[in-house]
Amino acid sequence: MPDRIRVACVQMTSRADKAANLETAERLVAQAAATGADIVVLPEKWNAIGDAAVYHATAEPLDGGESVAAMSGWARTHGITLVGGSIAERRDGREKLSNTSIVFDSDGEIVATYRKIHLFDVEVGGVIYRESEAEEPGGEAVLAEAEDWKLGLSVCYDVRFPELYRILALEGAHIVTVPAHFTTPTGKDHWQVLLRARAIENQLYVVAAAQVGETLPGKPAYGRSLIVDPWGLVLAQAPDEQTVISAELDRDHLEEIRAKLPSLANRQANAYRWPAPVLPG
Repeated sequence: MPDRIRVACVQMTSRADKAANLETAERLVAQAAATGADIVVLPEKWNAIGDAAVYHATAEPLDGGESVAAMSGWARTHGITLVGGSIAERRDGREKLSNTSIVFDSDGEIVATYRKIHLFDVEVGGVIYRESEAEEPGGEAVLAEAEDWKLGLSVCYDVRFPELYRILALEGAHIVTVPAHFTTPTGKDHWQVLLRARAIENQLYVVAAAQVGETLPGKPAYGRSLIVDPWGLVLAQAPDEQTVISAELDRDHLEEIRAKLPSLANRQANAYRWPAPVLPG
């Protein structure tokens, strides 16, 4: 069981051209592996970004999909655990797609599959986003074993729902991955604050790989991929370009923080109650 591992984030500018995105991702995953990374994380929708029609045209099943096969091959070739950001997944018998994050072990085998729970149906900076037009939400939290560390899975907008991360922490997560396609208006004010908060309150590492630049016309993605330690300190942050960042994670550091400031152990679970009404949207 390694006490120290290296993780890397791939930051890229994906658009509707799936072949071009696959080529860029292959190059950047190789670059990430060359840093000595044990775990490499891709961003959200790394293989195709566009409108609902683009997602339906480029979606693929987990069994036999082009992007799934590529990720499996990259993991096997480089001997890494690959968190495949997310892709639009098509499932038999379902009209809507899933926004799906897949984890591959160093043999290229799928070891975990997480479908994004919280869909981005919002208005930001005068622009309306409706992920639910093309996608349906997932229904469960998912952990994976990666290099003998426990890895909690999430995607982008999930980061605004701290209950998901608390559940992952209580189930034993040491690391949480956050592949993302954050907008610039929300990113400049909320991205780092939210990621550091999730790390601090759950005393775990947060590894967030992001889209950057004009992925959609007039809607630039924020970028600034981030790796945060359990004390909330930023270990690595990406510049505003397609690139790779990496950092070493130390299990002893995590355990020392949890021992000296035992906020997880000091929870009073019996005192907490979920309110019955749902707040208006």
